[in-house]
Order: sequence, then C-alpha cells, then structure tokens
Amino acid sequence: MSDRLGTALVVVSALGFGTLGIFGKLAASAGLSIPTVLTFRFLFATVLVWSWLGVRGSLRLLSGRDLLVGLGLGCFGYATMSLLYFLGLEYLTAGLTGIVLYTYPVFVVALAVAVLGEPVTRRTLVALVVALAGVVLITGADPAGADPRGVFIVLLAAIVYATYIVVSRQTLATVDSRTLTAHVLPAATVSFLVFGSATGELQIPTTGESWLIIAGIAVVATVVPIVAFFAGLSRIGASRTSIVSTIEPAGTLALGAFILGEPVTLVTLAGGALVVTGVVLVES
Repeated sequence: MSDRLGTALVVVSALGFGTLGIFGKLAASAGLSIPTVLTFRFLFATVLVWSWLGVRGSLRLLSGRDLLVGLGLGCFGYATMSLLYFLGLEYLTAGLTGIVLYTYPVFVVALAVAVLGEPVTRRTLVALVVALAGVVLITGADPAGADPRGVFIVLLAAIVYATYIVVSRQTLATVDSRTLTAHVLPAATVSFLVFGSATGELQIPTTGESWLIIAGIAVVATVVPIVAFFAGLSRIGASRTSIVSTIEPAGTLALGAFILGEPVTLVTLAGGALVVTGVVLVES
C-alpha cells in the first residue's frame, strides 16, 4: 500500500509540475508579464510552503554560509531557470518546452563528470547522446513548430537547473531539501520583484481570470507538486521517484493538446521518447 501511495504521490507531483507550461501559456494570453507571473508565483508559494512546514513542525531557518548559499541559489539559480523557461514558452508549445527542459537530469550527470570529476561511464555517454538526439529530432523535423530560438533558450534553462542541482548537492549536503526549498522560494520572489520593478513590467493583476491563473501556477504547478514529491520520495526512495517522475513531459504534452489544442506529431512523440529514455538510462 505504501508503494502504491508513494507512486501515486510522485505521479501527482510530476503532473503538477507539468502544468506549469499550460498556465504559462494562459498567463501570456491574459496579458500577464513574465515578472508579474513569477513574482506572484513565488510569493504565494513561499507563504503556502512556509505554512505547510510550520504546521508539520519542520520549519527551520538557515544561518551563516548555508543561508547565503540557499538565498543565492534562489536569486540566481532557480530564478534564472524560471525566467528562461517562460521565455522559451514564447517560442515553443508547452509540450515541447516540457520535453526540452526535461533533459536536465542528463546535464546533471554531465556536470558531475566535468566539474566534480565523477567517472565517465558508457551509460552516461549513451544517455546524453540519446536525450540530445531527441531534441535534435524534434527541432530538425519541424523547425517552424520547434523554433530553434526557443529550443536554445530552454536548453539553457535545463543547464542552469542542472547547475543549480549540482551546486545545491555539493554546498548544502547537510541541509534538508524542504528547508532549502523554503529559502529558495522567497529569494526568487525578491529577484523578480526587483527585476519587474526595475524594468517597469511588474503589474498588479486586475481581473479574476488573471488571479486564477496565478493561483493555479502557485498552487497546482508549484506547491502541490513540491508537497507530493517529498511525500512520495519518503515512501518509495530516490531511485524509483526519479523514474516515476519521467511521466512529466508526457503529461505536459497531453495537457497541451487537450487544453490548448497544441499539435502532437509522431516526430514529437519519438523525440520525447528519446529524451525520456536518456533520463531513465542515467537515473536507473
């Protein structure tokens, strides 16, 4: 029962994270700027995550070097990745954006080899080639539908996210992931608050539709997946969690087709399958 519940929670987490691109497209259609969406996303998520940890009695404040690193990861790591992801959405469908971003686990391993000196294995090389082949297949087969500019931007987002993961693992090895998340979210909030104010792009939403979209991004695409991920992880372990999570790009692709009417071609499916295969190879 524990395994089934844990697997179900990770599925919920993956599908929740997979809705981010859908909400991002809806936000753009509603005329919401990227700084506005991300400021309120992280602000609301901060309040909800801190409340959740407080109720559980597991809220802990970092101090000293750990605090500086945690806030830095939020300001410069997670914030940059989120900005690039939403910029990529301006060129790609939500489904394709999800597929390209999901190359990040392979980049995590590649960075660990290049930066941390971890041994290069045949599995690592094959995984990297397979995942990138999936991206090349999607881009080359339909360059109009998979704008190379969007692919490049989202690949950068994947690399930034992979760097964020590697740095957090190395520098905050003794810090619980929940605690790190609680510090990353407000740091990202401040980043976009400053960025949006400086560029004049920060707005206060004025319609109910806009507030619903922002609430959906904060709750459905951020807080629920975070909570479900940690709950599932505690039940089925890291390895199985990483494998189950590979349904995320498929979920985004399906939701994009169902909700936004985005096209799904055989080439897209084949490229997505290669990306997921590469991730499974590197994480299994």
